[in-house]
Amino acid sequence: MDILAMLILAFGMSMDAFAASIGKGASLHHPRFREAIRVGLIFGLVETITPLIGWGIGLYASHYIIQWDHWVAFSLLFILGMCMIVEGVKNKPSEEEKVKRHGFWLLVVTAIATSLDAMAVGVSLAFLQVNIVHTAIAIGCATIIMATLGIMVGRFICPLLGKRAEILGGMALIGIGVNILL
Repeated sequence: MDILAMLILAFGMSMDAFAASIGKGASLHHPRFREAIRVGLIFGLVETITPLIGWGIGLYASHYIIQWDHWVAFSLLFILGMCMIVEGVKNKPSEEEKVKRHGFWLLVVTAIATSLDAMAVGVSLAFLQVNIVHTAIAIGCATIIMATLGIMVGRFICPLLGKRAEILGGMALIGIGVNILL
């Protein structure tokens, strides 16, 4: 795989994290760049690890995992999306009630849900002559950039859309899940 193909793959894999982080950024009270970097690093680390796991699985048991990965991703994204929609429909919190940062485990679960497609890509890369370490690092770096940008974009979308931003973020997660399922 040449550099251009690897970069296209890396940024393609990071689009789910970008969409999810926009919703996360919109639900925060004026997220700072430090929080955006934190989210980007969590998403990026998970997105780096999952293709490596997928590659290892692909070497041994790809026909088992490929049958279920899309259902797991859909289920996680659907649940997270519905939670965001429910929060968006509830009474609008005052600025003091909005959280300043998301919990670590919530971010990890969201990152895992959005990176299961990278695991599936890792499975398929096991059958090609690809340097999986370089590819996984490229995917992780692209995800750090895109998730960080997503939080900051969400920061600016929230004042424009208010609680609808969280509803749209939830719908985006469900849409990503449906897309993976299809």
